[in-house]
Amino acid sequence: MIYNWQQPEWPNFTYSFEKVEDLLFDYMCRVGQLEGYLEGLDREEQVEAVIQTMVAEAMKSSEIEGEYLEREDVKSSVRNNLGLNMPKDLVSDQRATGMAALLTDVRETFSDPLTQKKLFAWHSSLMMGAKDVVVGTWRTHNEPMQVISGALGKQKEHFEAPPSDAVPNEMKQFLQWFNDSSPSGKHPIKKPIIRSAIAHLYFESIHPFEDGNGRLGRCISEKALSQYANRPILISLSRGIEADKRAYYHQLEKAQKSNDITEWLAYFVKTVLIAQEQTTQEVAFTLKKARFFDRFNEQLNDRQLRAVQRMLEEGPKGFEGGMNARKYIGITKTSKATATRDLQDLVSKGIFIPIGGGRSTRYELALEVE
Repeated sequence: MIYNWQQPEWPNFTYSFEKVEDLLFDYMCRVGQLEGYLEGLDREEQVEAVIQTMVAEAMKSSEIEGEYLEREDVKSSVRNNLGLNMPKDLVSDQRATGMAALLTDVRETFSDPLTQKKLFAWHSSLMMGAKDVVVGTWRTHNEPMQVISGALGKQKEHFEAPPSDAVPNEMKQFLQWFNDSSPSGKHPIKKPIIRSAIAHLYFESIHPFEDGNGRLGRCISEKALSQYANRPILISLSRGIEADKRAYYHQLEKAQKSNDITEWLAYFVKTVLIAQEQTTQEVAFTLKKARFFDRFNEQLNDRQLRAVQRMLEEGPKGFEGGMNARKYIGITKTSKATATRDLQDLVSKGIFIPIGGGRSTRYELALEVE
């Protein structure tokens, strides 16, 4: 098998815009939509949107690699790194602490050139608490760096990266390309997602570290997007990828066998759009919640407030099956008669929208952005 880095044109990738031109236009339109929603939030709500996105990225990026972090550990670590917890919360999982430190630095240094020193620092944060891993330096082992699946004896080789002794020179070229292709570089790539997609594939093909390449590659892609926006991008690329992880590995494997990356670009742009839509829905939902409480907060009794807050905890996808009398009684610990009065009151005030009738009546929250 001959891989992309073994071909004479490496790393001069070729591609066509034909399959992605409309998608790139959609991306720019959605950037404006997301910014509009963000402007409707106050400072505290904007910070909460950033925290939610960083937590999603930390958890999903780890899940793609088969690691599972506790949401509360990640959230506490993110808040610690953003200086929002005083004193800082104690977090026992060093992986959550390191991941939060990595993502915070990616946000804070998005406009800086990418350097070997920075990548080593990111790797050290990412590998916090890891055992038997060479941290903060390029891989040096003599064995081939291979991506393999399947049981012993029935293994399938998906990719083999350049040998370790070639990594320093390959990464020197990669860093020069990344910085030269930035908006302020010598040879800027004017379409942000195209550069982001190339950066990810290029970095993954070199696979410069012993472990953590996928997570760092996604950070590099988000850095590329942020440099065009001239602010930290509010997106979780890993969440978009994790929605169809098999497609991600399939497209990556195909792209690493050729330096014509048109198909990879089409996949990557669609994935960014998925991630962008997920963030847009969450921010729009946060705005809806803010406006909802502006209108109705003083009209809710303690039981009603408890039930509404429980529904809102489910996020943009909503409370599964809606609210009904049985759920209301369970949440508020009240009688059937009181629950009936409370629900009828919520409907009369326009807070709940009834669906169905009789014993099967369920209720949805009247959440709208005006």
